Amino acid sequence: MPESIPAPLVIDALKDTFKEARAALAAEGWRNPTSPYLGWILSVPDTHQKTVLAALDKEDTIKTVTCATEDEACTIAAGLHLGGEPVVLMIQHAGLYASVNTLRGVSMDGKIPVFYMIGLLSREKDKDPKESRHSMVRFAEPLLDTFSVPHARLEGPNDVHLIPEYYRLSRQRKGPAAVLVGLETT
Repeated sequence: MPESIPAPLVIDALKDTFKEARAALAAEGWRNPTSPYLGWILSVPDTHQKTVLAALDKEDTIKTVTCATEDEACTIAAGLHLGGEPVVLMIQHAGLYASVNTLRGVSMDGKIPVFYMIGLLSREKDKDPKESRHSMVRFAEPLLDTFSVPHARLEGPNDVHLIPEYYRLSRQRKGPAAVLVGLETT
């Protein structure tokens, strides 16, 4: 298993995802965006993905907004989506647990496509997350399964293709989809 996921690979995947999303919006008849950004990242500080968030602060094509809570991020994502803006939520697994009601109410019941990148802080590299001694890591996938949220693991550089794939899936199903970031980014 690789030791980490390089932040530049994640950022390139996000840029490609947002470009594809903009093209899909144009094909659906959305007007040209008034925003100068390819897309939006809504984050609640995540130490597991901190290098990506730090690099995003230097990006002028992607707007990063730090939110106070995951509930706030999800509802802002809904508003951006309704306004025709591509958006990704970057949170930690603790935030997933804290915002289950908003995930259910806004994304599932409201049929708002929300794509999550969820950092698995304290994930042991030598264990499957379901075997982790840390309950926050161990129960993340079962929680997503309980709510029928499609998800995959970003376990190394070769998995960054999952970002656009699951972003598209959230749009196709008009609901949540997630990529669990299993390794820290560097």
